[in-house]
Amino acid sequence: MKLFWVDLRPWRKDLATTAIESGADALVTDDAERVRELGRVTTIAENGDLITGKDVFEIEIVDKESEEQAIRLSREGFVIVRTQDWTVIPLENLVAQSDRIVAAVRNADEAKVALTVLERGTAGILLSTDDPAEIRRVAKTIAGAGEEVPLVPFEVTRIVPVGMGDRVCVDTCSILADGEGMLVGNTSSAFLMVHPETLENPYVAPRPFRVNAGAVHAYTLLPGGKTAYLADLAVGDKVLVAEHTGTTHDAVVGRVKIERRPLLLVEAEAGDATVSLVLQNAETIRLVREDGTAVSVAALAVGDRVLGSVAEGGRHFGVAVKETILEK
Repeated sequence: MKLFWVDLRPWRKDLATTAIESGADALVTDDAERVRELGRVTTIAENGDLITGKDVFEIEIVDKESEEQAIRLSREGFVIVRTQDWTVIPLENLVAQSDRIVAAVRNADEAKVALTVLERGTAGILLSTDDPAEIRRVAKTIAGAGEEVPLVPFEVTRIVPVGMGDRVCVDTCSILADGEGMLVGNTSSAFLMVHPETLENPYVAPRPFRVNAGAVHAYTLLPGGKTAYLADLAVGDKVLVAEHTGTTHDAVVGRVKIERRPLLLVEAEAGDATVSLVLQNAETIRLVREDGTAVSVAALAVGDRVLGSVAEGGRHFGVAVKETILEK
């Protein structure tokens, strides 16, 4: 998720309140104590949680020399870059060389450009505005700036009950939508999209915040291309939720439920790639078709096509690594 910072210099309580209510990640201020009186949010100040001139630097880009200085400083912390003519900031050069560049912007349009430059965008934006409504507009822009995950259709090749085991329900702090899901797999090289419990069912009420994601050992894809074992997820963690189009957003974990249930192995192929996933064997567990509709594992058949993702296998504490590894 991209960083959303708001500049509160000079201080205005109404802007600070709006920024906190809009989910700003940090507030840049001359006095962190004023912010702390309003709520718990990261402050960037001389007396802040992040120290200006130590953890966060500010530099105006005026020439090649200042651009190179920004790159050097980014090795020590985040660098807020600004210029008198925002449109000529060499953001492409900066983003290509550092993932700690934060662009100073004045509105949602400038934020959108900064967050998409070279496709991956800056690490985040610092908004300077005197309009509370603009803070809310930029917050919506940030929320829609999730990373893209390339999804591919897998053809189901095998479905077989495997007996009892422990599975994980991930209850998020978000109301999830039809056609979304978490990407989960038995290995870190391929994932299937598991649909949330958004649909009506004659047996249980919908739980649109929940994804019954799979067995405890399975990997799930996280923001930033990392992975985690389902069993390791905890309250406050962020998981990646993908739409069937490939766009994504984060969801905060509110609860994790591990319970012993009958399990089902699903295997599928897409070209040379293979994927497998152990899921609970129940009609409320669903995968996602190419058009975004859900299909229950109880109705799933060999030859059906469901969405998934192929990744580079091999992980060390959830981070992809270049090493010889065989997962099967």
